[in-house]
Amino acid sequence: MMKKSMVVCPQPEAAEAGIDVLRAGGNAADAAVACAFAQTVVDPLMCGIAGFGTAVVYRPGAAVHEYIDFHSPAPGKARAEMWADLLEGETRDGFGFTIRGRHNDLGYQSMCVPATLLGLRELHAAHGRMPWDAVLQPAIEWAREGFFVRPAMHAFFTDKPLAGRASNLERLHFTESGRDFFCQADGSPKPIGTPMRNPDYARLLERIAREGIDIFYRGDVAQQMVEHLASNGGLLTLEDLDSLAVRRNKPLEGRYRDRRITTNQPPGGGAMLLEMLNILENFELGGMAHNSAEYMRILCEAMKQATVDKDRFIGDPLFVDVPLDRILSKAYAEEVAQAIRAGTKINVPRLDLGPPPPRDTTHLSVVDAEGNCVAITHSLAMPSGVMAPGLGFMYNGGMGVFDPRPGRTGSIAAGKCRFTSSCPSIVFKQDQPEIVLGAPGGTQIAMGVLQAILNVIDFGMDMQQAVSAPRFSSTSNFVDVSNRILRSVTRELTEKYGYEVVRNPFGYTIAWVHAIRLVDGRLEGGADPGRDGVAYAV
Repeated sequence: MMKKSMVVCPQPEAAEAGIDVLRAGGNAADAAVACAFAQTVVDPLMCGIAGFGTAVVYRPGAAVHEYIDFHSPAPGKARAEMWADLLEGETRDGFGFTIRGRHNDLGYQSMCVPATLLGLRELHAAHGRMPWDAVLQPAIEWAREGFFVRPAMHAFFTDKPLAGRASNLERLHFTESGRDFFCQADGSPKPIGTPMRNPDYARLLERIAREGIDIFYRGDVAQQMVEHLASNGGLLTLEDLDSLAVRRNKPLEGRYRDRRITTNQPPGGGAMLLEMLNILENFELGGMAHNSAEYMRILCEAMKQATVDKDRFIGDPLFVDVPLDRILSKAYAEEVAQAIRAGTKINVPRLDLGPPPPRDTTHLSVVDAEGNCVAITHSLAMPSGVMAPGLGFMYNGGMGVFDPRPGRTGSIAAGKCRFTSSCPSIVFKQDQPEIVLGAPGGTQIAMGVLQAILNVIDFGMDMQQAVSAPRFSSTSNFVDVSNRILRSVTRELTEKYGYEVVRNPFGYTIAWVHAIRLVDGRLEGGADPGRDGVAYAV
């Protein structure tokens, strides 16, 4: 029997939640919301209701194609100069800053306003058809009945700390609630296969299913959160929660060869994706050997140019004027391509050459039998380490990406949303959706999504091959490669082209892409092997 619907994401439990909702008569929006809530249970350091995200919805029968952007703004008490005299450095890939005291990275001042719960409710109210309590039920059951520590979860628990940043073990230990939930009696993280139950979170989700989200943004739960945070020096206020709003935007559109690409508006990463595709359209990539030194050189220079333009121009459009007409013009892309052909090496300015930040985000892609498509990327950024006592969730740590230097595109401002590389996207062929995709992976998200698209269009790969092929990136003056990139190629990059290469010990890295391809009346799932991913169809 031909499968007509599919859910792809990094967590088998969450994908199963989405598939169960589709079987029960839900549409892609219902399944996506159910899947996302389940992700907040079974991957609680990658995402949560106190996080943020961006979602694309395509409903051809209703003539709907929009983005629901639930970005997290800085609290109203945040100020541009609040950490200016504490600045120590910038991560090598430009996706975060380190300050003395790590206030932006760990603890009660590191969080932006929680937005994921509001975003998922808006998505369901606008596009779902099942009852609200029904789409929350799978997540409630996972929280109440339990799940177990998966390999990808445990790998995050034990990640080595980066210079200037808190270790993940510090995040687990930061509050008593976190230690009790994530760690064993001796303080070590729970090992792979350990059963985990979250009854506090189950009770909260049951209330949200029954009473709605107002309890979280205006009611007694909001009061409980703010009192706890304020007693520990936090910046979040009841006014921040009450005034939070979701942005509903038209897609940002571009073309690559014979395809139309739709992606998200700033402060999302879609403009970076389209800029890179515009530049690369000037090269016959399919005639090159895949992941050869010359191929990598061309892509890396396109990545670097998009990174430079992101750092200079792409921020919250409510606070900065983002010159999309300029950076997304085909003429500009041709100028950059000519420079790349001439051998120009684009310089990516950095305050410091610290290490890249961890990639703490998740993604899901859903297609239903009616042709509706939904993709959601949502995150905690770097988890703040603050687990709400009695509520069972961890707050985001979104303040770490803001630039502590005033007067810049990414500077701190009350109510301003930080840049995120997240770019859930849809590729259309002959005006029909062909690929629905996105990824977690910090600043590497757009780079991973880019390479998956190129692998399909220019190299004819199927969807699983496209997300599994070795990836690389350059968001600084270094080239980062996964460990499956041939050493003979990286030697050529160094000896012939003069690049400094940094080899990652992981074979599957540089984002973790999860995608669905619609081809010849069937669905191809692509689940990144680096994150326990699955593609379930019904």
